[in-house]
Amino acid sequence: MIRPKRILPLLCLTFLPLPGLAKELTEAEIKQLVYEAILERPEIIMQAVEMLQLDQDAAKAEAARVVLDNNRATLERDPNAPVLGNPEGDVTVVEFFDYNCPYCRRAMAPVQGLLKDDDNVRLVYREWPILGEGSVFAARAALASRKQGKYEEFHWALMGMEGRATEASVIRIARETGLDVEQLRRDMDAPEVEEHIATSMALSRKLGFNGTPSFVIGENLIPGFVEQPQLQELVKQAREAAD
Repeated sequence: MIRPKRILPLLCLTFLPLPGLAKELTEAEIKQLVYEAILERPEIIMQAVEMLQLDQDAAKAEAARVVLDNNRATLERDPNAPVLGNPEGDVTVVEFFDYNCPYCRRAMAPVQGLLKDDDNVRLVYREWPILGEGSVFAARAALASRKQGKYEEFHWALMGMEGRATEASVIRIARETGLDVEQLRRDMDAPEVEEHIATSMALSRKLGFNGTPSFVIGENLIPGFVEQPQLQELVKQAREAAD
């Protein structure tokens, strides 16, 4: 957000006299010059706002780049994170999601379409259960299903379910998917499950995400739902930047 108090100093700098060309002006005289200039050319306010916005955008982009550089290995190569698509793909897409998030469910089709149309994409899933106890149970169950080699099948089934993810509905879908439910419950308490969720929470804070779904593709942070064409364009940009 651009605050009005930040605009006045910028405008004042615009009207400071060059050394040796005029007497030294007082603060009151400078403000009067600025006031008169604004009355004569009100568009300079918008120009000042645009300059500040550009500065803020540049600062945010640089901060995001630093955060990404410092956390790239964890984002893309965390052994506790499920990987779909091509494990050796040249572009990694990271998605933070919650099984009870309607926009995450809506994003399922674009993500599946991306994997179908581009066989050189690695999709890293970050389970980020932020919508209640049912979300936490579903995330733990999904991560535990990796021990039985059924994460992908179970994940898509949970994403496609009707109604909220609860303990009862998750267990029902686990049985339908062919999972050993007793083993699943034991594996839900594994240290790597807890580590994955804790890491997702920490990464989301560092990246400034405040809701699901959120994506990381190359140098881009994308909060919110995106359609398949946008995902494909972001993957294309990441691929071109890496060449």
